[in-house]
Amino acid sequence: MRRRRFFTLGLGAAACVAASAAGCGAEQAPGAGARPGGAAAGRFVVAPAGRRWGRMCGAFVRVARESGFQVAEGTGGTGGTGGTAITFTGLPALAVAQLNGTRTPLETATPLSRLAAEIEVVVVAAGSRFKDFDDLGARLRADPAATLLAGGPQGEPGHLLFGLIAKGLGADTRKVDYTGYATGDEVVAALLSGRAAAAAGSLADWRPAIAYGRVRPLAVSTAGRVEGLDVPTLLECGVRVDFGDWCAAFGPQGMSRENRETAVALFDAVASSRRWEAACRAGGWEPIPLSGDDLRRWLTSEAQRTYAVLGDLGLIDAAKNTTCWVGCGNGH
Repeated sequence: MRRRRFFTLGLGAAACVAASAAGCGAEQAPGAGARPGGAAAGRFVVAPAGRRWGRMCGAFVRVARESGFQVAEGTGGTGGTGGTAITFTGLPALAVAQLNGTRTPLETATPLSRLAAEIEVVVVAAGSRFKDFDDLGARLRADPAATLLAGGPQGEPGHLLFGLIAKGLGADTRKVDYTGYATGDEVVAALLSGRAAAAAGSLADWRPAIAYGRVRPLAVSTAGRVEGLDVPTLLECGVRVDFGDWCAAFGPQGMSRENRETAVALFDAVASSRRWEAACRAGGWEPIPLSGDDLRRWLTSEAQRTYAVLGDLGLIDAAKNTTCWVGCGNGH
């Protein structure tokens, strides 16, 4: 199989941005982080690994400031204040690393905190013959090669979700006919023109088209229903999938225990707050706070699942190395 190259801003590059940009800096005091007037135990320079994580980074900074933490948000590329670089990154970076055979964040950085996830949704055109997810699922199970699917670029969350759905339905995953588009407008156009039977992507991105009645949501990817949206979950539809485009905070590789614990304390305090829950509702995210050893175990499991789905979709040859789940070096 000819390997294509998949590109995204990786964690290493983002750490360089964070170290130089002073984007979203947060001072901390031992235990709970630095509050106004308190002495800082260290400085943490927080920056998103790419534009897709910028909104969540900005929301985190705002909530941290409202909660009394000393937070200074920079604009990026304007010179730094020094300190430990912390990067906001997530599922797409993990998938791209596995697709390219490069090291994943688990191998190049220190996991600190899982924060939230973009809720994914499966949609069809308003006039689609698929009245509900069961109709789409039956078609996908019977003839996946003739069920045209669309979403973001190949290997990104929308594509992974359809891979998980196909596998959950018992369909031949390698026959899934998926077209990835660079922009959301292109996905909408493909759906409305009939070039795609169904699409998947971020609920936040699809809400305008849903509100205008251009598309109909069939199912959401979360374990529980989304407040204010009368749409079943995939689990309710009989597909054992609980999935989200998650975002987590990572520190540099080799981070000292004291520095790591101080950083985790800040993230735990903000991620467990009501303000953060409110910010997630406003942003269209599902809060999924997790840190410590539980986070590392979960990330290992998530890396395994992602690698397996990429193999099922035929994007990588997983059969060559079934143990290469967390990250594959260039020699793979």
